[in-house]
Amino acid sequence: MLYIMPKNSMILLPAAQRKLETLGENIRLARLRRGLSSAMVAERAGISRQTLSSLENGAGSVSMSTWVQVLFVLGLEKDLERVGRDDELGRILQDAKLPTRKRARKDQGAALGELALKVAAPGGLASEGSVLNGAGRGGEA
Repeated sequence: MLYIMPKNSMILLPAAQRKLETLGENIRLARLRRGLSSAMVAERAGISRQTLSSLENGAGSVSMSTWVQVLFVLGLEKDLERVGRDDELGRILQDAKLPTRKRARKDQGAALGELALKVAAPGGLASEGSVLNGAGRGGEA
């Protein structure tokens, strides 16, 4: 006796199923606007008419490559480039993870700049006998 296992079908969330059905209907309308028969589109896409019918009805069992192939046949492949382009949620999440640097207050920055000038100036803080040039550590620098 030969036992054939049934094909595993993915259970889709209702919202995802509605999106597939809408996409399938839009593809059907695009095909009809172009005056193409289902047999012609199926042949050009290299799929059966039944598969095209499943796609146009929003079946979740149709592979992504089949969806893409049908879009190419209908000249709608440029729409694929828009997927994820304006990902507002993704950008918000990405920005939330970015490290934020704390800036020094303006008056603090000015004081640091003045200190740097004093250190670099001849006879300044880095002159002989200062801690900054190594003297004063209990020996010769």
